[in-house]
Amino acid sequence: MRVIALVKRILLQIRRDKRTLALLFFAPLLVLTLMNFVFNGNEIKPELGVVGANKPLIEQLEAADIIVKPYEEVADIKDTVKENKLDGLLQLTADSFILTVTNDNPTIAKMIEMKVKQLLQLQAQPSFEQAEATNQLAIQTDYIYGSSETVSFDTFSPILIGYFVFFFVFLISGIGLLNERTTGTLERLMATPIRRFEIIAGYLISYGILAFIQTIIIVLFSIHVLDIILVGSIWDVLFINIITALLALSLGILLSSFASSEFQMIQFIPLVIVPQIFFSGIFPLEGMADWLQGLAYIMPLYYVAEALKGIMYMGLGLSDVVRPVLILVAFIVCFIILNLFALKKYRKL
Repeated sequence: MRVIALVKRILLQIRRDKRTLALLFFAPLLVLTLMNFVFNGNEIKPELGVVGANKPLIEQLEAADIIVKPYEEVADIKDTVKENKLDGLLQLTADSFILTVTNDNPTIAKMIEMKVKQLLQLQAQPSFEQAEATNQLAIQTDYIYGSSETVSFDTFSPILIGYFVFFFVFLISGIGLLNERTTGTLERLMATPIRRFEIIAGYLISYGILAFIQTIIIVLFSIHVLDIILVGSIWDVLFINIITALLALSLGILLSSFASSEFQMIQFIPLVIVPQIFFSGIFPLEGMADWLQGLAYIMPLYYVAEALKGIMYMGLGLSDVVRPVLILVAFIVCFIILNLFALKKYRKL
């Protein structure tokens, strides 16, 4: 009987908490729906530029589910591939076959390389007697990013670094501030002449110091112990991750305003953190529906991933990732301003 009485008390307590009930039943549905859209998206067709290819080869490439873009001549291969956002470019001359792949997605790069080699060999093999000469067909493959040894993990490992910095700073800052509010520490602080912006600044600076130390540890451990790829500057990587930590810090403090318990704060994870994983670049955006791809542009982790992948994998500098950095700073400013309103409305300061 005592067990039954305890069960009734717990269920009645949860029943009174409408927000917890909503998060408990709505969050899994949201995540499952996103997973359904992501994993049942459109087939990704690579785009390949070709120079000097005859019509039969172009038709065969298109039949192999490759979008072909013919060019009469190309001054600079790498610039052409980057400017036109191609997955690769094939140059054919009388005595050479040069395939240049972007390799920002090793799976697509290897698929292009395999299909191109197969089709070129078929074209060079009109009869069985010429098989020996065909096997000697040499195709030079160049990589704009990475090398032939690059695997998929190399491309999204920088994204994981940013994700873990974002996740843990968000969780620690949100629960930490929520704990101060539920234990009455914030109420005692309210009795002083301190202003709202001073409270926000105090929490941002204090938790920001902890986030800064945590970020350095995560980045150095990932690069020097786990040997995660780093082509660009480690100082640029640290800078981007510190911006990421400040972003998570301001968002965590903001969402703690809408939680009345640690349980509710944790339930924000499937609503706020998990959906961003699907739009950060770990899963190809090109395979999603057009309307779903648009959601990526309102996800902060999308811009974190763009900046970190550009620096760590592509070797870009800060000047090349100004756009995502400025957008991240705009997110931070927006969250800080919302924090001021949240303090006024929910904390009655």
